[in-house]
Amino acid sequence: MTAVHVIGDVHGQYEKLRGLLRSAGLIDAGDAWSGADSTLWFMGDLVDHGPDSIDVIELVTRLREQAARAGGRVHVLIGNHDVLLLAAHRFGTRPIPGSDETFHDHWEENGGQAGDLQRLKPDHIGWLSSLPAMALQREHLLTHGDTLLYTDYGHSIDEVNRALRDLLRSDDPARWHRLLDRFGEHQAFVDSATGAARAESFLAMFGGRQLVHGHTPITTMTGQPPEAVREPLLYAGGQCLDVDPGMYLGGPGFVYRLNSGDEMP
Repeated sequence: MTAVHVIGDVHGQYEKLRGLLRSAGLIDAGDAWSGADSTLWFMGDLVDHGPDSIDVIELVTRLREQAARAGGRVHVLIGNHDVLLLAAHRFGTRPIPGSDETFHDHWEENGGQAGDLQRLKPDHIGWLSSLPAMALQREHLLTHGDTLLYTDYGHSIDEVNRALRDLLRSDDPARWHRLLDRFGEHQAFVDSATGAARAESFLAMFGGRQLVHGHTPITTMTGQPPEAVREPLLYAGGQCLDVDPGMYLGGPGFVYRLNSGDEMP
């Protein structure tokens, strides 16, 4: 069975990303795909906070093409910061419905870097807008967020992905704002009394035996200093696996190889 790797929120940390992928044997010294038939999933939030978001996008899109030629796969989920960047581009200084704040202001407040908008190309926009929100990889359900927002947009992976792709092609600022507002939810499956039951229901709806997500830095969940985070966090009775290493907070990051069932009870 071919190897499946995941990497959490990159947030423009281009140099860290290159080092991690080299250490995992997925790219060579020239930044070309060397993972043969492996699969690599980026869990969303390629952009914002860090200095090199466009370089990250361009590296990932190159690797997708190179991996496909080698019999491998590189997949990417869309995260809330990817949506924030698209919203800042589409709506700019247009006010958010019901607010004096603009979409551009909201993006900047959440780590948007001015140079990224200047370097953003139509190809980048089209590619980001087409990314799926959810996927099933063997028994793992993959999403960017540890949030229930996905249930607002459908009751299957295909329904959710179609709905969000349609939204990202729309010019309705209220729909975009609602998505970004809902994407602000974190830690939907953490509560000791209800978290495991919520995770079980979420998995029953969308499939899989374990939810793998980013969005919430592990340091937020555990209180560890970011530099100490070097592996995923398993919680909710083994039903959830957080892979956001907090790279933009100073964490070194990690690439994690998904195993076939041995993380789950």
